[in-house]
Amino acid sequence: MLREFLRLESAGGIILMAAAVAALIIDNSPAAPLYDLLLTTPVSVSVGTFAIAKPLILWINDGLMAVFFFLVGLELKREMLEGELASRQQVVLPAMAAIGGMAGPALVYVLFNAGDETALRGWAVPAATDIAFALGILMLLGSRVPLALKVFLSALAILDDLGAIVIIAIFYTADMSWVSLAFAAVAIAALAALNIAGVRRVAPYILVGVFLWVCVLKSGVHATLAGVVMAFFIPLRPAQGSDHSPLRDLEHRLHPWVAFLILPVFGFANAGVNLSYFGAEQMLASIPLGVALGLFVGKQVGVFGMTWLAFRLGLARKPEGTTLLMFYGVALLTGVGFTMSLFIGGLAFDNAEYITMVKLGVLAGSLLSGLAGYGILRWALGRNLESATQGNG
Repeated sequence: MLREFLRLESAGGIILMAAAVAALIIDNSPAAPLYDLLLTTPVSVSVGTFAIAKPLILWINDGLMAVFFFLVGLELKREMLEGELASRQQVVLPAMAAIGGMAGPALVYVLFNAGDETALRGWAVPAATDIAFALGILMLLGSRVPLALKVFLSALAILDDLGAIVIIAIFYTADMSWVSLAFAAVAIAALAALNIAGVRRVAPYILVGVFLWVCVLKSGVHATLAGVVMAFFIPLRPAQGSDHSPLRDLEHRLHPWVAFLILPVFGFANAGVNLSYFGAEQMLASIPLGVALGLFVGKQVGVFGMTWLAFRLGLARKPEGTTLLMFYGVALLTGVGFTMSLFIGGLAFDNAEYITMVKLGVLAGSLLSGLAGYGILRWALGRNLESATQGNG
C-alpha cells in the first residue's frame, strides 16, 4: 500500500506541476482576462431560503480542498494506528524533523517582516510541505532512493500537514457563529455514534460529513477542517467476518481523484501570477523574500538540524543504506511548499497584492528547494553507489 501511495503521489506531483505552469502561462498571456473571469464566476447552491453563494475560486479552496484534507485525515489516522507513526520509535525522527520544519521557516519569515503587523499574518505560509511535489521529485531519482528515505519524507509531510491543520484552526479562524458551531457539534456527535455503533458503510458518514462541512463553513472556522474531523471517525478495522477496511478502501478510492484532479485544479486556480505588474523592487519586498527564504533556508535548517540532533542524541538511528547527505537532500525537498503554502496564504491575506507577493515567494522558494534537493540527492545517491561498487570490487 505504501508503494501504491508513493506511485500516485509522484505521478500527481508531475500533473500538479503542469497545472501550475499552465496557470502561469495563461495569466501572462492575452487569455489572462478569461482566466480571471473563470475564477470569479459566481456559483450558488440553494435549498429553499438557505443558500451558499461563492465565486468558483472559493468553491475550489473551501470545497474541493475539504476532500483533500479528508484524505490527509484518513492517512493520518491509519499511520497513527498501524503505520509509520504507530510507535514512539517510529515517530520520533519525523516528528522532530516536522517541528524543526515548521519553526525554522516561520522564524525566517518573521525576521523579514518584523514590525509589519499585516505582513506578519503570513508567518505560517512557508511552514508547510507539499507532499505531492516533494515525493514527485524524489521519485524522479528512481529505484536508487532507499525506501527509508521515502517513508521518512512521507511521515514528515503527514505530520507537517497535521501542524498546518492545527495552525489553520487556531490562527486563521474568522469571527465565529456559535449557532453554526452548535450544529457542527451535533454532526460530530452523530459521527461518533455511527462509529461506536459499528457502522461500516461509508454512505452515512458521508451524509453527516456534508452537513458538518456546511455548518463549519457557516461558523467562521475554515471549512476544510470538517474533512479532517470526519476522517477520524471512519472505521479502520473491518467488520467481523470481512477483510475490507472502510478507511483503507475509501483512502484507496480517493487517492486518484485527489492526486489527478483536486490538487491540479487547486494548483491551476491558485498559481496564476501576472508577472508584468512586478519588477525587481516588488520581488525583493519583505513578504516574497520572507516566504522564499523561509521555504529554501528555514526548511532545510529546521528539518536537517532536528534530524541531525535526533541522530546525535541517540533518539533515532540512521536507517541502513542512508547517509546524512541524503537526509540533507530530503530536508531541501521539504522546502517545496506549493499547495499548502498557497492555501495558507489565501487564508492569511485578503488583499490581492499581498496574495500575489505570497505566490511569488512560494514559487521561487519551492523552485529553489526542488532543484537543490534533486541535485544534492542525485550526488549523494551517486556517491553511495560508487562506494558500494568499490566495496564489492
